[in-house]
Amino acid sequence: MIEAIRAWWHNWRTPPDLPVHIRRGRLGEDAARQYLVRAGLEFLIANYRSHRGELDLVFREHDCLVIVEVKTRSQGAWLRPAAAVNARKRRRLSLAALDYLRELRNPPIRIRFDIVEVILRNGQVAQVRHLRNSFSLSPPYRYG
Repeated sequence: MIEAIRAWWHNWRTPPDLPVHIRRGRLGEDAARQYLVRAGLEFLIANYRSHRGELDLVFREHDCLVIVEVKTRSQGAWLRPAAAVNARKRRRLSLAALDYLRELRNPPIRIRFDIVEVILRNGQVAQVRHLRNSFSLSPPYRYG
């Protein structure tokens, strides 16, 4: 029964007429969410958007808000997926995180930025790597 629900959810989120990169990205986000929930993090929201950026996944772990950037790549790529999170991307994530915190009325909470790398083989998830505390808010931004 659970497998049927997962298959329905995946098919609903990834219709076959979507571009391949969108389907791969959603597959990676679903795998990352399942991995982190199994690791004990509390899922809050997916694909939060503000005019300054987007947050793939947001979790809570104890007294810490965890902002997760998911990078999905096919096996055999030359660079690690996390290498795509450059200074410009970190800045946009920082701004979007501050917008999200503002919507929450700036709670007294620590924040952390993680990256989850999802490696695909033949269109299926082959490996998930969780890189905790990968970077902090981009200068000059601060919180708390």
